Amino acid sequence: MTFGQSVGTVFSNYVKFSGRASRSQYWWWFLFTFIIGLIFIIIGGPNAQQWSMGLTAFYGIVELVLILPSLGVTVRRLHDIGKGGGWIFIALVPLIGWIWYLVLMVTPGQPGPNRFGNVAE
Repeated sequence: MTFGQSVGTVFSNYVKFSGRASRSQYWWWFLFTFIIGLIFIIIGGPNAQQWSMGLTAFYGIVELVLILPSLGVTVRRLHDIGKGGGWIFIALVPLIGWIWYLVLMVTPGQPGPNRFGNVAE
């Protein structure tokens, strides 16, 4: 899956928490949201505390727009490896949680159908 296909697929499945998402779909989406955040950091300058109210409000709206598809693609990615969506909370475990979460996100998906559906595209 390419960058554009991934972003388009995630937005077309805006609040879909069922099904599966491939590693490439998840990581291209991650890169997309990272770039959006980086753009706001660059626009804000070295001292982001001096952002105007308008830029701060716009950034908040952008983050609100991106949170649901980000949660959806993460849950679908967990489904691709055969885990339930509740595993997203593993990231909240102090110290080891983010490492475990990262391992889950880079794990190859299960070949063939699993209890969450057919192979992710």
